[in-house]
Amino acid sequence: MSATPFNPSLTPTLSPEVAAAVPTSRGPAAGVNQFHESAVAQVAGAVHYIDDLPEVRGTLYAAPILSTHAHGKLLGVDSTAARAMPGVVDVVLAEDIPGDPMLAAFAGDEPVFALDTVQFVGQVVGVVLAKTVMQARHAARKVQLRIEPLPAILSVQESIRAKSFVLPPVNVRRGDADAALKSAPHTLHGTLEVGGQEHFYLEGQIAYVLPQEQNQWLVYSSTQHPGEVQHWVSHALGIDNHAVKVECRRMGGGFGGKETQAGHLAVWAAIAAAKNRCAVKLRLDRDDDFMVTGKRHPFAYEYSVGFDETGRLTALKLQMAVNCGFSADLSGPVADRAIFHTDNAYYLQDVDITSYRCKTNTQSHTAFRGFGGPQGVVLIEAVMGDIARALKLDPLDVRMRNLYSDEAIPGTANRRDTTHYQMKVEDNILQPLLSKLELSAQYRRRVEAISAWNQTSPVLKRGIAITPVKFGISFTATLFNQAGALVHVYTDGSVQVNHGGAEMGQGLNTKVAQIVADELGIPFTRVLSTASDTSKVPNASATAASAGTDLNGRAAQFAARHVRDNLAAFVAGLDGCGAGAVRFKHGEVFSPTTTRSFDDVVKMAYANRIQLWSDGFYRTPKIHYDKTTLTGRPFYYFAYGAACTEVVIDTLTGESKVLKVDILHDVGRSINPAIDVGQIEGAFVQGMGWLTTEQLVWNDKGYLSTHAPSTYKIPTAADVPEHFKVDLWHEPNIEDNVFGSKAVGEPPFMLGISVFEALRDAVAQAKGPGAAVQLTAPATAENVLKALKD
Repeated sequence: MSATPFNPSLTPTLSPEVAAAVPTSRGPAAGVNQFHESAVAQVAGAVHYIDDLPEVRGTLYAAPILSTHAHGKLLGVDSTAARAMPGVVDVVLAEDIPGDPMLAAFAGDEPVFALDTVQFVGQVVGVVLAKTVMQARHAARKVQLRIEPLPAILSVQESIRAKSFVLPPVNVRRGDADAALKSAPHTLHGTLEVGGQEHFYLEGQIAYVLPQEQNQWLVYSSTQHPGEVQHWVSHALGIDNHAVKVECRRMGGGFGGKETQAGHLAVWAAIAAAKNRCAVKLRLDRDDDFMVTGKRHPFAYEYSVGFDETGRLTALKLQMAVNCGFSADLSGPVADRAIFHTDNAYYLQDVDITSYRCKTNTQSHTAFRGFGGPQGVVLIEAVMGDIARALKLDPLDVRMRNLYSDEAIPGTANRRDTTHYQMKVEDNILQPLLSKLELSAQYRRRVEAISAWNQTSPVLKRGIAITPVKFGISFTATLFNQAGALVHVYTDGSVQVNHGGAEMGQGLNTKVAQIVADELGIPFTRVLSTASDTSKVPNASATAASAGTDLNGRAAQFAARHVRDNLAAFVAGLDGCGAGAVRFKHGEVFSPTTTRSFDDVVKMAYANRIQLWSDGFYRTPKIHYDKTTLTGRPFYYFAYGAACTEVVIDTLTGESKVLKVDILHDVGRSINPAIDVGQIEGAFVQGMGWLTTEQLVWNDKGYLSTHAPSTYKIPTAADVPEHFKVDLWHEPNIEDNVFGSKAVGEPPFMLGISVFEALRDAVAQAKGPGAAVQLTAPATAENVLKALKD
C-alpha cells in the first residue's frame, strides 16, 4: 500500500472545535486572542523554512573545516585527502575571499576564515563543497590542519591576570561606595558564578545563496537581522549593498543566536558561491552548531554589600568578569546592559560597578534572550537573598524594603526613584504588583507550611522565593531604535504588510497584522504579513531587545494610517463631509450619510487614482544615552513582573524539582493575550533551564564537551510543574506605545531567577538558620550537593 504524497499547497481544514475558537471577523483584531498567523499551516507541515525551499539545479553543499586547537599558529591546510573523496568539488579558504578578510562586525576583530592563527576549538578555517550534504561533511573531517599550539586562556580569572580583554573595562559609579561600606551597620562579601547557555533553536543555523544576474546575489538566511547579513555578505564579496538581497520568511527559533552569528554562515556560503558561480547551501549539524557558535555570556562576580538592620542596601561594590570568547561580537552592549540591570527592582544609593570584558579562547559569545540583563538581575537577587539570611529576615521583606519608590532620601532633595545610570523610574508598579502576587500565591502561608514540612523531612527539603523584574525596553545603541514598513491595499480589499522585523515564532507578524487590521477597520484574516526582505525595507534593525512589535508594529500602523487617510479624504469628497467624520470598522466605511464596504471603497478609490499603498517610519521617542559614561535614558519604558516559585531538593543526590509557579507579569494592554502568555511561559522555562540543567563544560584543552543533546540538557515538558499559573497585569503602558502594549519577549526570562533563589532557600533550610549559601549556576545536582556541603 503506497502512501499518498503530501501536497504543501493544500490549505489545512480546521476542526469544528478549533474553528469555534477563532475570533469572528466582527470586532477588533487587536486586544484579543488570534491564532499565530502560521500556526495551522505549521502543524500541517505546510510552511517553508530555508531547508524546505526548492533547490535550483547545480546547488552545492558546504560543510565547515573546524580548528582542533584552542589557540595556535595556522601553518598550513592540506586538503588533498578531502579533494579526493567522492562528490567533492572545491575547498574554500581565506585566500578565496574576494573582499575584506575581516567580518564587517562593529569591532572589526573577527576574521571570515581563520588567517594566521586559530583562536578556539571549532573556529572555521574554510568550507568544503560537495554534491551532497554528507559528502561535504565527511570530506571536511579529512582536511588536515597544521597548527603550532600556543598558550590558551580558558577562564576569566586567567584573562584578568593576563589583561586579555576584547574591549576596555567599564566603570559606573554613584556616590562613594567605599565610604558607605565602611560606615554600613552590616557588610557581606561574596562571589557568584553563572554559566552560559546554548541557544538550542529547533532550526539550526543555515544559509542558501543563489547567484543572480550582473553579480547580484539572493541570500536566504535564518537570521534576526537581514540588514546586517546583507552588509556582511556585500563586504566579504567586495560589492555594494544593493547587489545583495536577503530574505527570511521565518526562523525556527533564534533567541539572540541568529542576531549576528547567522551572518557567518551567509558569508561563508556566499564566498563559496562566488568562487564557483553556483548556488551554495550551508546548514550546520547540531554538533557543529554547538562547536562553532557563541553562547550566553558566562559571568563571574565579586561583591561587597553594606546594609542596615532592616535589610536596606547602603552600599554595593561589584566586579563583573564577562567571558566574551575570542572576539567582541556583541559583548560590549551585553556587558553594558548587565550593568544597567544590576539594580533590577532596587534603588542603589552608593554603588561602584566595574565590568571586565574578558578575551578567552572559546567561541565568541553573543546575544541571548535578555542580552546581559539576566546576568545583572541574578546577581542582585542573590545579594538580596544573602542579606535576608544574614539578618534572619524573610527575603521578600528585604526585597520590598529596597524597591524603587518616591520616598525622599534624608538630607537630600532626591528620591529613591532614579537608577544608577541617571534614568528616573516613572512608571513604577513594583510595590503593588509584588503585593498582589504575594496574596494571590499565598506566599506567607506557604512559607510557614514549607518550614513545618522541612522540620519533619530529613532528606527532601523545600524552598520558596518571590523575585521581581524591572526590564528596560529599547536598544541601548540608540540608532537601532527605528523601523520601517510597507502596507499595500489591493483592489479586492485584501492587504499585505511588510516590515523590517523577523518572525522567529514569537508572533511578531501576527501582532503586526492585528495592528494593521485595526487601523484599517478590517478583519484580521484580510491582512497578510510577508517575509523580511532587504529589498523592501532597507537598513532595518535586528529583531531583538524585545522591541520587534514596538518598532515594526508602530511603523506598520503609520503606513496603514496613511492609506486610511487617503481613503477617508476620498469618501469625504464623495459625501460632502470632513475626513475626520469618516470611520473604518468591521470591514465597512461609515460617513454621516452613507455606509459602504471597505472592498467597495477600495475599488472606487482605485478607479479615481487614489494611492492605495504607503510606507511608515517610526523612531522611539525620549531616549538618549551617553555610551562613554553609561548615563542617560537608554530605555523608553520598563516592563515589570514577578514570579513565586516553590522547589524541592534531595539532599542525598542534589536532584531538584520545581513544584509550583505563580507569575504576574506586565505586558501593558496586550495586543494578543494568548501569544503573550505563551511568551511568558516559554521565557520562564528557558530561564529556569539556564539556572538549573543547562551546563556548558569546556575541558582543559578548550574543547566544548557538552556539544549535543546527549550531554547538554534543556528543560522538557516533564520539568514544567503541574501548577503553572500566569496572570497579566491590568494596566496599559503609560508611554505612547503601540496599542498601549509593552514588550514581552525578554522580560519574563528573568522570572526564572525565582527558581534559583528558591533552590538557594531550600539549601539554606537544609543547612540551618542563618547559613550562608554558595551555589553556582546552573544548579545541577552536582552543584547543589557542593552547596549543601560547603
